[in-house]
Amino acid sequence: MMKPRVIKTEADYERTLARIEALMDAAPGTPEMDELEVFSVLVEKYEDERYPVDMPDPIAAIRFRMEQQGLTHADLEGYLGSQARVSEVLNGKRALSKEMIRRLHSGLGIPAEVLLQEPGRARRARISAGRGHDADGQGGG
Repeated sequence: MMKPRVIKTEADYERTLARIEALMDAAPGTPEMDELEVFSVLVEKYEDERYPVDMPDPIAAIRFRMEQQGLTHADLEGYLGSQARVSEVLNGKRALSKEMIRRLHSGLGIPAEVLLQEPGRARRARISAGRGHDADGQGGG
């Protein structure tokens, strides 16, 4: 049995992941399940600190919601304004206004904190940190 402790190194992380894998079939209510839960929390904390997940770009979030709900550009007119304005927003030529953000948040359920970001900010942060790929799988930079 491995003693739970704060994960500080990549080696600690790998050992903890191996222990989690060994415990994956633990039955509910057993000491093994308790151990699995503790190790899972430790891994989650380490991953959150070491590999933070960026919020999606606002335009990418809008496009994703459109795809999820089968929405067209015309469907967005009620949230963004005219067809021309919809195109400008989706092409990154016009920033979202506070009113647009309110409508998208309440009407489509897109989190306001995502919509309030500067478009492209998360992507630039990943590229400058030398991590990750763009949404299309291409390397940044």
